[in-house]
Amino acid sequence: MFKTTLKTIAIATVIACGYVSLQSPTQADSLRASFAAVGSSTSVPFGWVDFCARYGGECPNNDLAAEDIDLSAKNYKVIERINRWVNTSIEPVSDMDHRGLIDQWDLPSDGKGDCEDYALLKRKMLMEEGFPRQALLMTVVRDRHNEGHAILTIKTGRGEFVLDNLHNEVKPWTATGYRFVKRQSQVNPNVWVSIGEPASAPYTASR
Repeated sequence: MFKTTLKTIAIATVIACGYVSLQSPTQADSLRASFAAVGSSTSVPFGWVDFCARYGGECPNNDLAAEDIDLSAKNYKVIERINRWVNTSIEPVSDMDHRGLIDQWDLPSDGKGDCEDYALLKRKMLMEEGFPRQALLMTVVRDRHNEGHAILTIKTGRGEFVLDNLHNEVKPWTATGYRFVKRQSQVNPNVWVSIGEPASAPYTASR
């Protein structure tokens, strides 16, 4: 029912979210990025815990082997299309204006949401396209103003890229200007790990 509802939409931590800026997509064959050096387990965002309490099926607690996406031209087109569709189809609204709450992670089934809602929807839609959950990682960062922000990290054999509600471009994680704080573990989405300095290619160890 949720998927059907989405097709009818017209065209944080307290997390502060902004508006999308339109940019041309980068060609898949030229995309290269480094890999984040992840650290030990860290605290799980309350927004994720609360989301899982309401959407149990979105948060399986079983461990899976780490898996990266093959960033082929075909896969890139799907990723870029979903990123752009969500960014242009969902109306950006703060949780306070939308739900009267300081922070609530949710799937934007009514066509409205803030940054973590965009990221959750992209994650869901990419999994429905067959991409492995282990490579689609909810991520918390600090922006240039040191405000909390949520994005989706895409872990591929060519490095790590991000899907952001502020940009339609699929960007290398180090090209965002953000300070990366933590993200989901590849093995289990309910375990979160800290993020350190980038490791340069061709380092490909899965986390």
